[in-house]
Amino acid sequence: MNILLTSAGRRTYLVDYFKEALVMAGFDGQVHVANSEVSPAFSAADRQVVTPLIYDCQYIPFLLEYCREWKIRLLVPLFDLDLPVLAARREEFASAGTIVVTADEEAVKVCNDKWKTYCLLTEKGINVPQSWLDTEAAVRAAREGIMAYPLIVKPRWGMGSLSVYQADDEEELRVFVRKIRREIEGCYLKYEAVQDRAANVLIQEKVAGREFGLDVVNGLDGRYRKTVVKEKMAMRAGETDAAETVESPVLEEMGRRLAEILQHRGNLDVDIREAGGEYFVLELNARFGGGYPFSHAAGVNLPYALVMWAAGKEPEAQYLEARSGVRGRKDIRILTGDVIPREEG
Repeated sequence: MNILLTSAGRRTYLVDYFKEALVMAGFDGQVHVANSEVSPAFSAADRQVVTPLIYDCQYIPFLLEYCREWKIRLLVPLFDLDLPVLAARREEFASAGTIVVTADEEAVKVCNDKWKTYCLLTEKGINVPQSWLDTEAAVRAAREGIMAYPLIVKPRWGMGSLSVYQADDEEELRVFVRKIRREIEGCYLKYEAVQDRAANVLIQEKVAGREFGLDVVNGLDGRYRKTVVKEKMAMRAGETDAAETVESPVLEEMGRRLAEILQHRGNLDVDIREAGGEYFVLELNARFGGGYPFSHAAGVNLPYALVMWAAGKEPEAQYLEARSGVRGRKDIRILTGDVIPREEG
């Protein structure tokens, strides 16, 4: 069984986890990675491939041909921009014998679009911070006492904590909205923001309190399997830097509800804050998130489960259970030596 991780970036650990999973499951196979040759994950993979850019018209044809040639069974996208493009073509990959591990196209759109996240979860009765797309509506809400500063201002289609600011008053709010719109046009966030340039900035009530991350695991059939709850101790560049697994029946039930709503495949990464005894969903990511290694360290092995499900087998129950009280911290290491991609496109 061969596996392809797209936009692998710095997630070398995921390459290692999938390699180990193949061995554990007793399968011969390789772990391939794409897209950029400067990705640290290239150094750990069995094979590497440089693809066309995600929004290039040749991206999907290239990947389809690559999956056919190398008999890729699991394709695991690891970058938000990749998700809607691949989710929209899941059936074509399935015809080539490849399972794309993500949610359906509409569910991916909900996760990537923070306004759609707000609207859907509000409709379902799940707590989310008050949010606005209209700057003047947010200003009026503050003036009328419906909410109070500070407010969080960020891209509607955002990732990695890019262009996220705290506005402490009306003047800062207006400045940051203009600033974020300029910054969006200067980076890769512009590719999704083109869907609504006039409303591509989200203004959100700030929820101050303990921060949690969920790994919500569904099978490849979209059926709920497990929620792992972690309390975050430190963050860096939008990723969890230190965390501890904890028991929380309330958050586990919230994970179950989200899984049943979205019916994603594989992992759903959820950011949550607690305030006054209530929990608020901040963001949803229909992929492995930066907090997954803390779940893995606590005993969950989603790569192994995915390999087993792809083979039509059920993983042992122990690999979907996390020990509570496991605290972890990320480290930095240097990888030396040049990696020459074995395939280029």
